Amino acid sequence: MPDILLPEPIERVWLSEQTLRRRVKELAAEIDQEYDDSHPPRLITILKGGVFFMTDLSRALTVPHTLDYLSILPYAAQDRSGEARIVKDLDDPIEGVRVLLVEDVIDTGLTLSYICRNLERRGPLDLKVCSLLDRPQRRLVDAPVHFKGFDAPDDFLVGYGLDWRQQYRSLPYIGLLKRSMVK
Repeated sequence: MPDILLPEPIERVWLSEQTLRRRVKELAAEIDQEYDDSHPPRLITILKGGVFFMTDLSRALTVPHTLDYLSILPYAAQDRSGEARIVKDLDDPIEGVRVLLVEDVIDTGLTLSYICRNLERRGPLDLKVCSLLDRPQRRLVDAPVHFKGFDAPDDFLVGYGLDWRQQYRSLPYIGLLKRSMVK
């Protein structure tokens, strides 16, 4: 990999752009085998972090599919209960639709569990989860992951949709933020 100039807060590249591209194509091939034209899936992601991964995944899929988006209240703005809250709902109903929830990263599983329960109540034909990154070591509740890109370290990661204070999402790789930056 050629040397790249890293932004000052980035310690090092954890996953290169090439590694990400290759794994997204592999995941798309796995998903293509799971679905067919008779019941095309609806890919749903959570704004803002999942957009980069879902866009590349969508481009790599050959099976017909549609896209939709949810937005949840950021962690810092949640009330004391810690319960997630949807602030932008889906544009279209999912009753009778095969749903593939596309996540950027799964940590504790709490937000994923909330979203899955919410989507299940809407009567999809089925609901599966695809996550680019998984941190099973941080799991507090069971979180079904049907398609997984990588197991991630318990470090602060940025790039490819992951942010630090709304910055660095657009990096084409995933880097480790310097520990001195995380306060």
